[in-house]
Amino acid sequence: MDKPREECGVLGLWSEEPLDAAGLLHLGLLALQHRGQEAAGMAVSDGKEFLVEKDLGLVNQVFTEERLARLRLGEARMGLAHTRYSTTGSNLRFNAQPLTARTAHGVLAIAHNGNFTNAKPLRDRLLLEGATFQSTSDTEVMLLLLARLGHLSLPEAAAEAMKTLEGGYSILLMDRRTVVAFRDPHGVRPLAIGKLPKGYAFASEPPALELMGARYLRDVRPGEVVWVEEGELKSLQALPPNPAPCAFEWIYFARPDSLLDGVEAYEARVRMGMELFREAPAEADIVVPVPDSGIGAAVGYAKASGLPLEYGLYKNPYAGRTFIQPTQALRDLKTRLKLSPTSAVRGRRVVLIDDSIVRGTTSRHIVAMLKEAGAREVHFRVSSPPIRFPCYYGIDTAARKELIAAEKSVEEIRAFIGADTLAFLSEEGVKRAIGGPVCLACFNGHYPAGVPVEGEKLALEIF
Repeated sequence: MDKPREECGVLGLWSEEPLDAAGLLHLGLLALQHRGQEAAGMAVSDGKEFLVEKDLGLVNQVFTEERLARLRLGEARMGLAHTRYSTTGSNLRFNAQPLTARTAHGVLAIAHNGNFTNAKPLRDRLLLEGATFQSTSDTEVMLLLLARLGHLSLPEAAAEAMKTLEGGYSILLMDRRTVVAFRDPHGVRPLAIGKLPKGYAFASEPPALELMGARYLRDVRPGEVVWVEEGELKSLQALPPNPAPCAFEWIYFARPDSLLDGVEAYEARVRMGMELFREAPAEADIVVPVPDSGIGAAVGYAKASGLPLEYGLYKNPYAGRTFIQPTQALRDLKTRLKLSPTSAVRGRRVVLIDDSIVRGTTSRHIVAMLKEAGAREVHFRVSSPPIRFPCYYGIDTAARKELIAAEKSVEEIRAFIGADTLAFLSEEGVKRAIGGPVCLACFNGHYPAGVPVEGEKLALEIF
């Protein structure tokens, strides 16, 4: 589908008593599968042994019963896990996470969600100093920075490295003794803390904590380093907080049952739909969401407008991912494989709700399908502003030249997708719906955590 691509999902746990770390992390990863579908990995330790399994593929493709059995240490008390969509570094097995290295801290594992905007100059500096890299991921830059801070404790080393790093990130580290969690000072990428019966867990989203048997406590604060020491949760404010979490977490990425920085994702989406009606009402008969991304906003639009919400598009649950096909004709057929109109739209004026338009190609096909199915009019409403700029903080949008809103006006986009009318939610509407400070860089080009000199996804593969 024509959407910003996934980010990554990170998980960690620490327990005073032995537990099935691999089994719990596997459950948590399944709850975060939507955040990354290219690779999955896991590292577990009993304080002595340190085992790692990772590969390309979905969580259940990577973690077969055989692989999970290899990770089941009898006295396992801690672990990290990761599900990946590559935003820096190509989709190759050596870029799958957690990444590991032998350092002055002992064996160290890292799982990372986000992007470092200064990864290229830092990598160049480390190469000149004699460092060797085993991957082309910006995550390894962080790992080698930590390796050079072996004179500090692991939490202190993380806090010191944060002073050098720029960008949006949430990170989990693990050695043979503890798990450390931290977020960038803007809190661009999410990271939650949960309480296990005899320990703690960390996850990109709270539903993963619940599946691991942990009770949600709070989020890691922007600029904060959190770790477990002698069974207690410790905290260090490494950098002054300047919150600007990614608005797209609430617009699209996070699961609808997630709570992020105190704001429920589903409720925020409903409020976006209500704001969208206030800003752009339409003369219509029914409201139809693009499943699944437009459902929350469509509920809000229907509530505010009084129009009935109808199941006007069927989503095939067995279609799988729409991988890029070699011809436009095959790409068009893939869209029809995923979505098809129902009889609810026949003879009706439809308000079609989606959360975003990136290239516009899928939106165009959906409008055409609805009209072919007998919709009298299609009024397209989008519960986010036009995406005009790429994201450098862990979302793979598209090159700016591929973003339709960077090249065309709203009226030109309307003509391209074939809708009778088109309107986007304003930035102010997004902020009102979320109710706090957010990063809106992909809409307005104001990047709170810096811009890379080389923003290309494969920049670290060029030597």
